[in-house]
Order: sequence, then C-alpha cells, then structure tokens
Amino acid sequence: MSEKAVNKFSKIRRIYGIVSGKGGVGKSFVTSNIAVELNKMGFSVGILDADITGPSIPHMFGIKEGVYGDEEKIFPAVSKTGIKIISSALLLSDGEDPIMWRGPLIGDLVTQFYTTVNWGELDYLLIDFPPGTSDVALSSFQQIPIDGIILVTTTQQMVSTMVQKTNKMAEQLSVDVLGVVINMSHFEIPDSDDHYHMFGEVDYDQIQNVFHLKVLGAIPFVPKNAKLADEGKIELVHHEIIEMIAKELY
Repeated sequence: MSEKAVNKFSKIRRIYGIVSGKGGVGKSFVTSNIAVELNKMGFSVGILDADITGPSIPHMFGIKEGVYGDEEKIFPAVSKTGIKIISSALLLSDGEDPIMWRGPLIGDLVTQFYTTVNWGELDYLLIDFPPGTSDVALSSFQQIPIDGIILVTTTQQMVSTMVQKTNKMAEQLSVDVLGVVINMSHFEIPDSDDHYHMFGEVDYDQIQNVFHLKVLGAIPFVPKNAKLADEGKIELVHHEIIEMIAKELY
C-alpha cells in the first residue's frame, strides 16, 4: 500500500469522504449540510470539493471570491459561519469555466488540495467526491488518510446497485464505510404531516442485511431547503435528520 500524503500546514482530527455511485443524488447537498450542522455544534470544519469538473460547493455557500496562496500553501475560502472551503471553482477567474482534464491530472489535484491547503486546525474535513468509482476516488482513497466514508443514495434500485459497487471498492481499498444516507427519501407536504415517497419507500432490510450497511438517516426533499442551497444560503438550512446524521460522526 502506498504511503499516505501529509499536510504539514494543518492539524486535522478526522477526515470523512462523502461518495455516491451515481450522480444526481444530492451528494454535495448532503456534504454541505453535514458541515453546517457540525459547525453549529461548535466544531471547526472544512470542505474539500473533490468534484473537480463539476464543483458546486462554493455556489451553495455563496462564495464567489477566489483563493490565494504563496509558493508553499493555499489559504482556503471561508464561509459566513466559518467553514473553510477549497474547490477548483475558486481557482478560476470565472467559476463557470469548465475544467477539461484527464482523470490522472484531476486525481493529482485533489491530493494537492489536501497537502497544500493551510486548513489550520480542523475537527472535521469533509471531502465531497465526484460520483462513481473514478480515478479521483481511487487515488484519493490510496493517498489521503481518510478515516471513513459516507455513501449517499436515493431509493431507486439502479442507484442502490451503484452503492453496492462503491461499497465493494471501499472494502478492497481498506476504507471504512460509516454508513449510507438516503437523500430525497420522501417529499414533505407543506403545512401537513403527510409525505410522499417520490422514488419508492426505503428498503432498510436490503441496505442493512444485503449490503451490510448502517443507515445513518433518510433525508426528505424540502423545497425551501433546495431553494436556499441554490441561492447560496445553505448555512440557513436545518433539518433534524441532518443534525442526527452529523451527531453520528462524533
């Protein structure tokens, strides 16, 4: 096994990766919300946006200014509530410009983000990975000292199958899987206790007995929360399920 990379500028207590087998499941939304809840609890938190070609973390936090550094290190952007963030979007003069790189180069950039960013002291660093079992995930799992990963999925069968593939990859690379988060598990009807399962009900037995994964929580789709994220105000989002998931990381 290759030697893990080292960040000589920072002291990070725990590093967790947030991954998904397929895009479109709201992985970045989950990552951001967990970071927000941990921050509310008094922990120092950072987010490494490893989705190099499709970064969305800065947008959710309303961060438009770039980052700066010197010959040795990069200083991350800081959100309104103090969450430290690094993303490829913050390196571009225009955050909407595409990054058209091949896989190995993208994987190297993620590792460089880990080793050269001056995070200072963090209780938690959350890494928002691109979907699938790409070069980015493979190289990062091998090079970055990740303490565990959280799988994000919806209730659709195809997506659940992708979770199984990602879980197997983590096992082969000796990375601990903390559990699975089911996002958009149901739709909460405003001003009512009723809810609607958009993609079918969660099959907890399959996840726990077939995939052997712990279900950390099932997050509902709440329109106002999605709107806040789209407006760059994700730090105003709160849901008790997300708070419970964050507490699982203690």
